[in-house]
Amino acid sequence: MPNKKIAQRTRLFRSIHRWVSIPLLVFMFLIGTTGLLLGWKKQTALLPPTASGITQAPASWISVSQVMESAEKYATNELQLEAAIDRIDVRPDDGVAKVLFNDVFWEVQVDLSSGQILSANRRTSDIIEKIHDGSLIDWAGYWDSEIFKLTYTTIVSLGLMVLSLSGFYLWYNPKRIKNNKLQS
Repeated sequence: MPNKKIAQRTRLFRSIHRWVSIPLLVFMFLIGTTGLLLGWKKQTALLPPTASGITQAPASWISVSQVMESAEKYATNELQLEAAIDRIDVRPDDGVAKVLFNDVFWEVQVDLSSGQILSANRRTSDIIEKIHDGSLIDWAGYWDSEIFKLTYTTIVSLGLMVLSLSGFYLWYNPKRIKNNKLQS
């Protein structure tokens, strides 16, 4: 391909790169920052450490309903939370169940053998995750579905792919032109 045509395409890629990167700059910076924080969540105390229960022997564990009852009672009486349980994360090696609540970003860790509350902490990593994937806007009640999250992730992902491709050609095309000049 002649150098003139390669140079024209390079200018086109530069223009595409500029017009895609400027509007997406804030979102990509936000995704990069929150992604870094999520990658380091255990080392930066954004995720509460897992406590250890009395025993790891499943035969001596209480029932799931007892775990739920213990966590709900503690959340209502001690934390003043009016939230339903979202999920229970059982850690067999630690003999602990992490009970996570809907919409409040709290977890209560329950000993699986006694039902005793081992810790209660805010889950900052869950807030950061909602910022990272755009679901914070949906969670805040602006839409009933995940429409913002889906739109946000689609636009930013497609933008990143376009930037990757155009960036490659912005790097590669000058090398092609230089190589063509050396061969002439």
